[in-house]
Amino acid sequence: MEFDFNLRPGGILLKRNLINEGTPLVTIVTPFYNAGRYLMETANSVFNQTFPYFEWIIVDDGSTNQDDIELLDNLIEHDSRVKIYHKENGGPSSARNYAISKSSTDIIISLDADDLIDPTYLECTYFALLTNKQAGWCYADSIGFGSLNYLWKKPFNTKQLKEENFLVEVAAMRKAALISVGFYDESETHAYEDWHLWLKFLRSNYIPVHLGYYGSWYRRVDSGVFRLVNKDHQKHTSAMRLINEVAMDVDDNLVAIEYPCQDRNHFAKPFKWEWNRKPVLGNEKCKVLMILPWLTMGGADTFNLDVVSRIDKKKFEVSIITTVAGDSAWRQKFEQYATDIFDLTTFLHMKNWSAFIHYFIKSRDVDVIFVSNSYYGYYLVPWLRKEFPNLPILDYVHMEEWYWRAGGYARTTGAMGDVLDRTYVCSNHLKNVLVNEFGRRPEDIEVVYINVDENEFSPDKAVRGLIRTEAGVAADDPVVLFPCRIHPQKRPFLMLEIAKELCLYIENIRFFVVGDGPELDELKLKAHKDGVTGSVFFFGQRQDMVSFYRDSDLTLICSIKEGLALTTYESLSMGVPVVSSDVGGQRELIDKAVGITVPLCQNEEADFNSKTYNKDEVILYVNAIREILSNKDRHKLMSNNCRQKILGAFSKKSMIKKLEDEFVKFKVGEGEERRSQVAGAICMLPNLIDDYQTIYCEYTRKDWEAEQNWAARCYFYEQLLSANHQIKSSVNKLRSSGLWKRLSAAKRIIKRIARQ
Repeated sequence: MEFDFNLRPGGILLKRNLINEGTPLVTIVTPFYNAGRYLMETANSVFNQTFPYFEWIIVDDGSTNQDDIELLDNLIEHDSRVKIYHKENGGPSSARNYAISKSSTDIIISLDADDLIDPTYLECTYFALLTNKQAGWCYADSIGFGSLNYLWKKPFNTKQLKEENFLVEVAAMRKAALISVGFYDESETHAYEDWHLWLKFLRSNYIPVHLGYYGSWYRRVDSGVFRLVNKDHQKHTSAMRLINEVAMDVDDNLVAIEYPCQDRNHFAKPFKWEWNRKPVLGNEKCKVLMILPWLTMGGADTFNLDVVSRIDKKKFEVSIITTVAGDSAWRQKFEQYATDIFDLTTFLHMKNWSAFIHYFIKSRDVDVIFVSNSYYGYYLVPWLRKEFPNLPILDYVHMEEWYWRAGGYARTTGAMGDVLDRTYVCSNHLKNVLVNEFGRRPEDIEVVYINVDENEFSPDKAVRGLIRTEAGVAADDPVVLFPCRIHPQKRPFLMLEIAKELCLYIENIRFFVVGDGPELDELKLKAHKDGVTGSVFFFGQRQDMVSFYRDSDLTLICSIKEGLALTTYESLSMGVPVVSSDVGGQRELIDKAVGITVPLCQNEEADFNSKTYNKDEVILYVNAIREILSNKDRHKLMSNNCRQKILGAFSKKSMIKKLEDEFVKFKVGEGEERRSQVAGAICMLPNLIDDYQTIYCEYTRKDWEAEQNWAARCYFYEQLLSANHQIKSSVNKLRSSGLWKRLSAAKRIIKRIARQ
């Protein structure tokens, strides 16, 4: 997903009215000099913070614009946490130091009057410093916006920081560290004062914590102080003199604590922090905490986004915690509907995750936990039941995966069945698997189809021909759509075999491959080698899927494993018949009226990564596709059936309504007696429950180490192959040269002499 620089954290004031009782825990300090132009956007980003325990000290550094000064007065009226001080002009460093002298907390956050912070910035930096006692300061990746838009994510490097300032001004610092190094330097005005401070910290061995998410927004303006100093030779020279004086005493070997990271947990047990403040969310909404793996592109992630975006915001407050490191490509999508989003991998070591989740449940007064596809979340469930005996814990499972951990998340939900209150699954097929293979009680499982938005995926939403024109495909050429992640699970190389065979039977048939993934490059090379690049078109990852369905005559899903594919719902909603492998719950949606299911001829566990396919299976797909495309009247009837099937029973609205009803039902007491019994039994085994989660964390670390070793092995293997190829190439060149011929002739002469 392309980053949207217009979705700034201070664009609107959220007005969540968080409860703020007790003394502040952090202080935001802001120097202000005629800076009213962007102040309200900065203020919104501060007031939108998920962590309300702050004071905001703004120092008016001798402003001359009366309108700007009045803005400061308005802020005081808006929020009692704002404190304004006025002083004669002395520059940003002087103003910041004055603000720090007035602060009442141990943690200082420096924020300029035109920059912005993510809603979770205060909360993440507070707990990052709380859990890393050896660190003196903390910063996050940043987003440049304004006159220049960019994402700024660089690993910390002390040696490089001595040469150039790759950090932004926004940071959280321990007041004790600031006192120790003498605060910001005031000897020069506008002299790279933040860079100077970072180096002073390092000189005193105060290392930073580098948070692995985009937590701050740095406004780029043509009249910025950094640019003015750079252009003024005298100022720049003077500033660099100060920088170099400090840099020369900084140890190049200092390293930051950088997230995400894996470290030794030393078999640490799950624990909790003491937190006695009132919950920040005091409304009567049903508060749902979703524990997920990540926020990226995929079918399961689309389901999660549907829940967050479509749930009734007047009745529900949804928060998200994620537990797997990743690019969080869809984070902005989720942020439009949920404010409390915390990727634990970006600001905490795993040994502290349990404490943060425990704190979060208490601080938000969570009513329901909803787990999906998070192994950490699942393995924490028994401990959460021990700590919160009456808190409903629900989960959603999308598929069983025999090729992955003996069943994947289906196996894990099976193991947790006695502790979970209710499990929701995407198909009856999966429900039967949980009952028959993993011993779950049928009454504890409900089928909730993920469904589709019939208004979004409607033939009326796109004009036919846009994609065909883009690809240079004729209006009457038959098109088969292959929309998926290019991954072994989806068997993209089987799709290629089907395409090759179909080209022998159907003239001008085209395949549109839409998606990205680890096997895309290899698939493209294979298509070129097989000579089908004129029939198979690769579009990569696209957002305009409605247009692709509109220009397709049939959708192909030949996966070795599915739950019930989201693309099946989308295709039928668009009136496009589906030919699919008969896996998971596919046949619950695909009958003869809307498509054809094809028997699976491979073994999921044994053949998951295989690229060799049974010819009979290829022919089954070819015949199914030919059967649908060869009869235009039947194809037209099936297209109509597809749309009607979705309208009749598979609307997204019904799925959301079902989950809303379930959440409320459990909030008001459903299953309370059974929860109490389970909690009582668990509380009799506290050490075992703690160790259960501990062992999982240690396993995860070992799994990560194994992945690193495998990646290193693959890297060195590729290097050896490359070196071997270069040696062979050099030998071949030598053989074709005149020198080689002369050496060969000399060798023959020597042999003759030797024989004589």
